[in-house]
Amino acid sequence: MAQTASLAPGVADAPTATGPRRHLPYRRLLFALAVVALLAQMAVAMVTTAVRQTPTVDEPVYVGTATVYLKERSLRYNPEHPPLGKLIIAAGVAVAGPHLERGFPGDQSRLGRHLLYESGNDPWRLMLWARLPVIALTLLFGLVVCAFAYDLTGRVGALVALGLYAFSPDVITHGSLATLDVPAAGFVLTSVWLTWRARGRPGVYLPLAGVALGAALATKMNTLAALPVVLGLCVLATWRGPRARALARGAAWATGVALIAVAVVWASYLVVDPRLRWTPPAEMSSLHGLRALVTEWLPFPREYRDGMLIQFGKEEVVRAGFLYGRTYTGSLWYYQPAALLVKTPLGMLALGAAGAVAMCAIRRLRPAAPYVLLPTAVLLAGAMTGTRDYGTRYAIFVPLFLAVAAAALIVVRRRWVYVVTGSLVTFVAVSSLSAYPYYLPYANEAFGGPAKTHLWLRDSNVDWGQDLGRLADRLRERYPDERVWLFYKGSGEPSYYGIRASDPLTVSPDQVHGLLVVSDSAAADAPLAALIDSSEAIDEVGHSITIYRR
Repeated sequence: MAQTASLAPGVADAPTATGPRRHLPYRRLLFALAVVALLAQMAVAMVTTAVRQTPTVDEPVYVGTATVYLKERSLRYNPEHPPLGKLIIAAGVAVAGPHLERGFPGDQSRLGRHLLYESGNDPWRLMLWARLPVIALTLLFGLVVCAFAYDLTGRVGALVALGLYAFSPDVITHGSLATLDVPAAGFVLTSVWLTWRARGRPGVYLPLAGVALGAALATKMNTLAALPVVLGLCVLATWRGPRARALARGAAWATGVALIAVAVVWASYLVVDPRLRWTPPAEMSSLHGLRALVTEWLPFPREYRDGMLIQFGKEEVVRAGFLYGRTYTGSLWYYQPAALLVKTPLGMLALGAAGAVAMCAIRRLRPAAPYVLLPTAVLLAGAMTGTRDYGTRYAIFVPLFLAVAAAALIVVRRRWVYVVTGSLVTFVAVSSLSAYPYYLPYANEAFGGPAKTHLWLRDSNVDWGQDLGRLADRLRERYPDERVWLFYKGSGEPSYYGIRASDPLTVSPDQVHGLLVVSDSAAADAPLAALIDSSEAIDEVGHSITIYRR
């Protein structure tokens, strides 16, 4: 196995006797064009998907909160998540200019519904503008993936990593929604990449790593698991000379990065409300023990720490889950890995696993292994301890780091490796494009593709309320005069889209005649299952809603 790669940027593409320097400008131009092409197709996929999808379950809460940030400078809504992600969404909301009366008295779910459907706003236009900043940020994170892989392996590896990222159905899905998952994961990846770069110039890159780490912490609290990892990598990146001196230097740099990250979190709250007016919610549960002590001692605003308490309270709730066709109560520690096996393209799984092995086996790549593999392992372990078995969005960082790891295969300079890698990247692209525009319910070929995902998984893996608008079009075109009974699991308002339907659970089963329309995430619920068993499936919408005839 050849070990000729360098960890310096671009060394893998350095000119040799067979590659004169006069060819470099053309190679750079081709590389730049390939990067633009990959990101352009990703942008088209995300924008065209965003245009057609109705609000998913979480989006109205974030969009409503972002609107309150803009109009009232208040932190009272959605305290369980820090403000930065919603401030990013607010950049698009500001352009849309929605109307919302001051001092709306409802809770955050009621706020989103009121903003979209009861305040005279156009929900299609508002949601598109709210999603566009997240789309732009997702494309920028693609450049980070590309740059990270370029630093490790050169141009070819960078294109492999970017290709996997740009065609990842999960990244396209959640990168085209006004939610917090991709921004949080992307900021973590950026902080790790900047820490890797700091090995040569810590004074330049470690302060930037602190900003990126702070941005992650100020977007979602589950990124706190990355804090000790990134700080440890700061020590590793600056480890030079005698052990005692190296440890002291690394600790000093890590402390500086931590202080910058904390400052970013504070700034995100102060931007919303410089006076930090905050009244804890009455329903906030009290917490005791080690978690309460750690939360109290964190150097973050009271609003952040109270948000953590709310999150801990949510973790105590016992929920129903669904995995591989089985309904269960509680949570499964292996849910996230099992769900990722369904939701990740097969080629990406193979390349990511092989790249991780190569990163550990090849001497010149081993220094990069802690930066790529350790954050992935720690964050995945954190996601596996959660009690919300709702979807792979809680582990959306995996395809980001997996794409970078896959680039390590290029270091094995054998023609068959290039052929296999290229073939698998092409397989990922074909698998992803064949799911267009239904990226949210994507499943790979081993699990039957998007049409079969609902047999394996539920919730935001399949049906997150995104196809209400498509359902309205389908009913209008194919079933204009039919009686409709609808059980929809989402945040959209069916009547706004012209759907006139009754709730099948409000009457006895013998009165339900005509079309029974059910969100696939609810199909396993006991009351609906009895109705479905005595009905005939005749149509489906977006691989997330099934139409039955009774």
